[in-house]
Amino acid sequence: MRGVKPLEEINVQEMIFQFIGGLGIFLFGLKYMGDGLQKSAGDRLRNILDRFTTNPFMGVLAGMLVTMLIQSSSGTTVLTVGLVNAGFMTLRQAIGIIMGANIGTTVTAFIIGIEIKEYGLPILALGALLLFFFKNKKITYLGQTLFGFGALFYGLKLMSTGMKPLRGLEAFQDLTVSMSEQPILGVAIGTLFTVVVQSSSATIGVLQGLYEQGAIDLQAALPVLFGDNIGTTITAVLAAIGASIAAKRAAFTHVIFNIVGTVLFLFLLKLYIPFIDYLKSAIGLNEPMTIAFAHGIFNFTNMLIQFPFIGLLAYIVTKLIPGEDTAVDQKPQHLDPIFIEQSPSLALDQAKEEVMRMGDFAYKGLEETSQYLNTQQRKHADKALQFEEALNNLDRNITDYLVSISGSSLTEAESAKHSALIDSVRDIERIGDHFENILELVDYKISNKLDLTEQAKEDLNDMLNLTLLTVKQAIKSLETMDREEALAVVQKENQIDQYERSYRKKHIIRMNDGLCTGPAGIVFVDIISNLERIGDHAVNIAEEVLANHN
Repeated sequence: MRGVKPLEEINVQEMIFQFIGGLGIFLFGLKYMGDGLQKSAGDRLRNILDRFTTNPFMGVLAGMLVTMLIQSSSGTTVLTVGLVNAGFMTLRQAIGIIMGANIGTTVTAFIIGIEIKEYGLPILALGALLLFFFKNKKITYLGQTLFGFGALFYGLKLMSTGMKPLRGLEAFQDLTVSMSEQPILGVAIGTLFTVVVQSSSATIGVLQGLYEQGAIDLQAALPVLFGDNIGTTITAVLAAIGASIAAKRAAFTHVIFNIVGTVLFLFLLKLYIPFIDYLKSAIGLNEPMTIAFAHGIFNFTNMLIQFPFIGLLAYIVTKLIPGEDTAVDQKPQHLDPIFIEQSPSLALDQAKEEVMRMGDFAYKGLEETSQYLNTQQRKHADKALQFEEALNNLDRNITDYLVSISGSSLTEAESAKHSALIDSVRDIERIGDHFENILELVDYKISNKLDLTEQAKEDLNDMLNLTLLTVKQAIKSLETMDREEALAVVQKENQIDQYERSYRKKHIIRMNDGLCTGPAGIVFVDIISNLERIGDHAVNIAEEVLANHN
């Protein structure tokens, strides 16, 4: 066969080292560039996904934008899975974002298609200059982005150099012939390579390099490109392990969406190859840009075909992954800004409804914490942490809403109610902080295999049960503004203080008698200390009720 070299004539070591070294620099550049862009954007990325997903179409646009910014469809999908898991987003909203992320990730291939590989090192040098010689954060983030951008192109150049000898290698030529004849083989190779390197952009970059070197033809390249879209879903699948049912459904949707797209295009392959060939000659595309257009058109068309079936897709994954969605809905449900202008009194009532939700979350979070202490089952800790995150989010939203109300004209009674709500929100949020501390102490106890005596466990449960009752009654007293309920909370809190003093002394005696180890003793004392602080915050809420009765 003409132009085919035997393996011994090719410096295999140099070829492998240049390829894997180039791939490493490419992946580092891609990640570093994405991190720089993400730091420049700050929390806006999460806000874009959270706020601009009112419908699936907006979700597609948000997914595209965020993926373009962080240069990773996997990153966007993982962020989406996290938002679904936290209860910020529904499955239908998430599907739109996932579709958009698939389009957004094609931008990297288009960037690679621009013929600036030779300028990788100067761009990298400019990035380093901005990184190391400037103190301004915005400039250093720009430097990080440029450094990553330059590293991406330098890595690509090294990979291309390493791949050059492949076109003359008989074994590789045989493989490409097989891939041309059996597209499923190309899909499998693309999927596997993307799973290994955890980056669809890297797979596309390698494909662009091979096509540019003439080592692979379009017929073999396109199935690999389709497979890369399946491989990229593995990151979201890994992120969903141990997450809520809703998050698992979101990750599985990503898999189904990309597999369906691949199957559709495999059927259309005999039409798609001549179309891309025509596009290449008609527009005068270079080889890397040809692959970029093939990738972009594939993902965009896949989105257009499947977009009308978002509801069906959501229904299918709900049936395939059955069970009740246990994610905590972290978004406020009663804080409509229109009430602030029209009726501050009604707005206060709405805020109180939301504070009651918050109080319920605090109680349930403490209940899950108690379950985790006794069963050591991770699902209870995860649920408690969901409640804690919900408390933080509601704290911000309710406080902002109440601050907006304070600008309105309020009666003396309304002002007192307003003040009680603002103070209570802070106390309820602090309850979440303390049960989070307890979760961390239980984690420490489990990871260090610390054992508590049966008496210590009994004491902890007595104090936990009393604290739960106290928190529940404090929230109820705020809801009903009942003086008797509030007084009962004060009595219970006094009992919690007595428990804390008594149990601390008993535990010191157990430690002195050698029945309990020092580290286990510290865990015990810290848990009862946090429970005592929760009692203090419960009584603060009750005192707000009592103050309104004076």
